[in-house]
Amino acid sequence: MRMLPSTILRFCELLGRAALEKYSFQDEEDMFMVVDLLLGGDLRYHLQQNVRFQEGTVKLFICELVLALDYLQSRHIIHRDIKPDNILLDEHGHVHITDFNIATMLTKEIHVTTIAGTKPYMAPEMFNSTKPTGYSFAVDWWSLGVTAYELLRTRRPYHIRSNTSTNEIAHVFRTAKVMYPAAWSPDMVSLIKKLLELNPEKRFSQLKDIQAFPYLSDVNWDAVLQKRIMPEFIPTKGRLNCDPTFELEEMILESKPLHKKKKRLAKKEKGTSKSNSSQASHIQKHLEMLQRDFIVFNREKVRHHHDSIQETTPLTKSGGTYTEDNQNNNL
Repeated sequence: MRMLPSTILRFCELLGRAALEKYSFQDEEDMFMVVDLLLGGDLRYHLQQNVRFQEGTVKLFICELVLALDYLQSRHIIHRDIKPDNILLDEHGHVHITDFNIATMLTKEIHVTTIAGTKPYMAPEMFNSTKPTGYSFAVDWWSLGVTAYELLRTRRPYHIRSNTSTNEIAHVFRTAKVMYPAAWSPDMVSLIKKLLELNPEKRFSQLKDIQAFPYLSDVNWDAVLQKRIMPEFIPTKGRLNCDPTFELEEMILESKPLHKKKKRLAKKEKGTSKSNSSQASHIQKHLEMLQRDFIVFNREKVRHHHDSIQETTPLTKSGGTYTEDNQNNNL
């Protein structure tokens, strides 16, 4: 994937904030990103291992995820693919959003209308072709509601599959009734209902909605942000929290495997020089310019520079006392 330096830096910022991206570099074909190693596996894997998530665990997951969505919203980013497969656990059991493959930007000048995502987790308004204004950040909060429901019940609230047609999906939303088990607490049911509100204007889609909800009135949000609340579910240590068969199969099916890249690029360069040496020279010149202008992103250097500035700058005063910026910079 070849990108201009400015595009790379913007993409790094997008991924770095939410997917723990640390370093980046590129070659003729791809851009590589080095991210933190999250050893807890994704939530889909644990569902497939018949893990029964307790309500307290899901409650903390929701709190951590809404903080992540709130940050993305502050950066005008819609993820568009929130689901158990794209929520990773670290070794302590805290959740992290990953896979920004189809994320998009939303501004006052840009309306998003493209149908993108995973059908069982997509919000009703994404299938509404009669609404020219498109959809907004609320689609991610709908996906969060579907995910929370699935974690508690091991199945989704609506019977929608990847091959279900758009017309069928619209019919499901009009006619189907979501069933809530009697064992669930009324407060959790009310919260999920607010996330699964068909009308996006009435749906919970902002952090302040969640924080004002009585069920979450006892939550210490600063502690959640700083990961000081110990999750009830902690992934098993000392084992692979993933399916190695699936990972191997994914590698075999890769159309351009990395271990054959050197031979592939050499063959491509040889073919190019034979067919049109002048064009190859022109391309090579641009590649050299791109390599010269490309800025390697190193989060550690940025962090060290930031720390050195803070050492000589007093903390912001507020009402006579010192306060620290609690903005989440590492979701």
